[in-house]
Amino acid sequence: MFRSGLLVMGTLLAAALFAPRPASADEDQTVRLYNTYCTQCHGVDRNGKGVNTVGLSVQPRDHSDKVSMSSIPLDEMTKAIKEGGASVNKSALMPPWGSVLTDEQIADLVTYLRKVCHCDE
Repeated sequence: MFRSGLLVMGTLLAAALFAPRPASADEDQTVRLYNTYCTQCHGVDRNGKGVNTVGLSVQPRDHSDKVSMSSIPLDEMTKAIKEGGASVNKSALMPPWGSVLTDEQIADLVTYLRKVCHCDE
């Protein structure tokens, strides 16, 4: 009993020490959107290694890659999310999300991607 209590306390302490900075409600919502619609292919680490990538002929973009992501104009990111990968001459396997997400949600995702790659630092 004592050991399990220590394990729980240790886990809680580690979570508190390594917790990311508090996010705004909008950022929390955007992270939820990314986790819902993007992680299957782009991965929980945002590195293009999602569970749906096995056997894909074209691997999803690594959103954590600063060099690669910095070269993509914001309007191209927006179009890729809204209209799908084929709309920007990328993989047709990237679906269009424009009928699922609002323009504001897509803009928030683009802003979030810029944070993930640390492109504005």
